[in-house]
Amino acid sequence: MPDRSAHTRALALLALLTLVWGTNWPLFAIVLRDFSIWTFRIIVVIIAGVALFAVSRLRGESQRVPRHLWAPLALASFFNIGVWNILTAAAVRYIPSGQAAVLAYTMPLWFALISPLVLRERLNGRILLALAFGAASVVLLAVPNLRIYADAPLGILCGVGAGLCWALGTLIQKRTDWAGMGLSLTAWQIALSLPPILLASAFFADWQWTVPSWTGVLTVLYIALIPMCIGTATWFAIVGLLPANVAALSSIIVPIVAMVSGKLVLDEPMGAAQLGALACSVVALALALFKPAETARRA
Repeated sequence: MPDRSAHTRALALLALLTLVWGTNWPLFAIVLRDFSIWTFRIIVVIIAGVALFAVSRLRGESQRVPRHLWAPLALASFFNIGVWNILTAAAVRYIPSGQAAVLAYTMPLWFALISPLVLRERLNGRILLALAFGAASVVLLAVPNLRIYADAPLGILCGVGAGLCWALGTLIQKRTDWAGMGLSLTAWQIALSLPPILLASAFFADWQWTVPSWTGVLTVLYIALIPMCIGTATWFAIVGLLPANVAALSSIIVPIVAMVSGKLVLDEPMGAAQLGALACSVVALALALFKPAETARRA
């Protein structure tokens, strides 16, 4: 387990990540009034990549990628950023964005199934119980919308596929020694995700350009600079600080925050199922992130 200071830092980063990623999803409804989903994704990736490279340069970081890291860097970018953006963009065409978020954030469940084989991290009883509560939160959010999902099987497939690909990207991220790349690691992953997103948009996008409103433009800038830049860099930092299965599980509460912010911003439903999912997510996080006192003393 990480030392106490690293664990405290990870909790602070998790709070930041939950805020910036969780409140991001309802903003899609504002952006999509002015931009197609593909135009939006491409603009965000370009702005975020340029901004991160600029900040990395100002911090005096080397932006050189060691030759042996190009392969894992390209794979991590493909799964973490590229395929994630492609599949979530496709998913929100067929199902509501809040439900797409829930399916995409099944990542910890996929991660728990495949990580023991790759990282040889043992899943103890607490983590398994946390996963059970995490799965319950997804079920509670999905069941009321089964009628919508039944009419959109492709949307379900894309949402779940996004979660699976994110799990694969996190595995690559965790098992690779990045040789102290720092913020440039995030910048390169975002930059390398642009070609596959452009290629996918050539097949699936329906290009219809209209003059966007200032609200739409400012919302795109916010999403590029805060959730994409700061959120992605924060997530990579959490993956570096926590055991892989705990880091993965820590993302479970994000779609719950998305649901709450959707209620506040868009007046989306917030009933018993959503409140039950929120409770399950809190329990899952508590089990995963807070060690019992006796265990902590022995560590």
